[in-house]
Amino acid sequence: MLIGNLGKDPDVQYLEGNVSMAKFPLATTEMFKERSGKMGTQTEWHNIILWRGLADLAQKFLHKGSLIYLEGRLRTRSWEDREGHKKFVTEIMADNFIMLDRRSDAHSAQSSSSGSSISQEHEDNFTEDVPPPHDEPTGGLPF
Repeated sequence: MLIGNLGKDPDVQYLEGNVSMAKFPLATTEMFKERSGKMGTQTEWHNIILWRGLADLAQKFLHKGSLIYLEGRLRTRSWEDREGHKKFVTEIMADNFIMLDRRSDAHSAQSSSSGSSISQEHEDNFTEDVPPPHDEPTGGLPF
C-alpha cells in the first residue's frame, strides 16, 4: 500500500480488445528528523499500472498532483534496449485506489495548472528508459 501524489496525468492506452491500461508515476515522501534536529524528507518514485475499470476511473478522475491511497503488487520485467542492453523495471500493478483529495482541492487542481509540489526535474527523470508497451497479464484476474 502506498499514499502519494501523481507525477503526471494518467497515460491511458487501449490495447487489443479495447482493454484500457493507465500508467503514471507516483511520488511518496517520507519525513524524518535529521541528527541536527532539522526535519528532512526523502521522495521515492513508483511506476503505477492500472487495468480496465481502474484505468478508466484514473483517466476520468485523477490528474497530476492528485493524492491517492493505492494497493497493489510488485511486478519486475525486463527487455533489451536498442543497443542490446538488458533493462529492468519494477512496476506496481494496482488492485485498488482511493482518491484522498478533498472535493474542493480536486476541483481547483483540475481548473488550474499551478499548485503542484512535484518538480519537473523528477517528472522528466521518470520517462527515461521507459520499457516498451507490454501485454495484459493473463490468468485468474478477479474482474
